[in-house]
Amino acid sequence: MHVAFAVVRFLSVATLGIFAGAMLTEAGLLVPFWRSLEPAEFLAWYRANDQRLIDFFAPLTTVTVLLAVAAGAVSIWEGHPGRWLSALAAALALATLASFFVYFRAANLSFATGTVGVTNVATELARWATWHWWRTGVSCVAFAAALLALCRTR
Repeated sequence: MHVAFAVVRFLSVATLGIFAGAMLTEAGLLVPFWRSLEPAEFLAWYRANDQRLIDFFAPLTTVTVLLAVAAGAVSIWEGHPGRWLSALAAALALATLASFFVYFRAANLSFATGTVGVTNVATELARWATWHWWRTGVSCVAFAAALLALCRTR
């Protein structure tokens, strides 16, 4: 079991790193690009690419959160020296998931359907970016906690 639990912790670190990198990429590349577009142009782009974003982020987020929670659970069950860091990483991964339901689901839908309205795009994109930077920071801290947990030997 020890080897299986170590593999779960390793996979959790790997997916948290990929997830944090994806969040940073979205924040550093996509959001500035979106904000450079005229509101109607942004809404057209988002409508055309909404499903691509979902197809990328939904499975990545799901796998990341499931592995983080599994790593936290097996680390606590096993009494691993990094168990509390693993638990922290799991809690932070769950927080990033919760942010989707608290804010991003409705905001993304308003962009995809255009219900945000052309006159509100700039304001809503600024709010979206703020929420996203929070989520990006949380995902980076989760990655760091999981990595430290993996390295703990006593």
